[in-house]
Amino acid sequence: MLRRELADGAATTVHVARFELASTLARVVSIPMLPLEQWCAEQRVANAIVGGFFIRAAGMPLGDLWIDGSKHPSEDFSAPFGAQRACVEISAGRLSIAPRDEIPALPAGDLLQAGPLLLRNGRTAVIDGIDPEGFSAASAQFDSDITVGRYPRAAVGVGRGELIAAVCDGRSNDDAGLSLAELAELIRDLGAETAINLDGGGSASLVLDGVLRNSPREEHGLALEGGRPVSTALSFQAR
Repeated sequence: MLRRELADGAATTVHVARFELASTLARVVSIPMLPLEQWCAEQRVANAIVGGFFIRAAGMPLGDLWIDGSKHPSEDFSAPFGAQRACVEISAGRLSIAPRDEIPALPAGDLLQAGPLLLRNGRTAVIDGIDPEGFSAASAQFDSDITVGRYPRAAVGVGRGELIAAVCDGRSNDDAGLSLAELAELIRDLGAETAINLDGGGSASLVLDGVLRNSPREEHGLALEGGRPVSTALSFQAR
């Protein structure tokens, strides 16, 4: 855990997990709308971070979702942005982060679509006023425009032989949350060279050693004891 000081004097609490890529097996998992900590306890999974977005009322994942080479039910992102939005792909034990149109149409392993891309080749991919993945243009598919303002957020990145998972708190007097640009800067400073934004807000969840490390909150700062139910996650286990 660390405190992140922001340019305007605000600050937020960040929870970080680091895993060696060579010795860690990452997987995309489908969750039947349970809080991440509860699902981890039931499945005896020690380490996981929230995955992609989902439709709150029905719990249906948003974006492309594949597990073990099989396509899972999900709601497509609004056209034409589905082909552009970033994904985590895990094939033959190797995790990569890239836009959907740079990944095989029929993935052989796991694929989780979320976004936007935060970093690429060590450079920030999030620029104010530029919306290549359509998260602002197609914000009607979400509860809000996730590109505007500070929120509790989650991200995963890779760099220097490490997989880095990070979640920030927000929506409280002590924790301002982060903007997407601030999240990109944070995970770059943590050592990531390529990184992707995952589901945030009340869904932002990081479980380490079986314990929910962050403090999820709803829109008005209401604490969510145990976290919000989610539909997907990334799990991390020793090979």
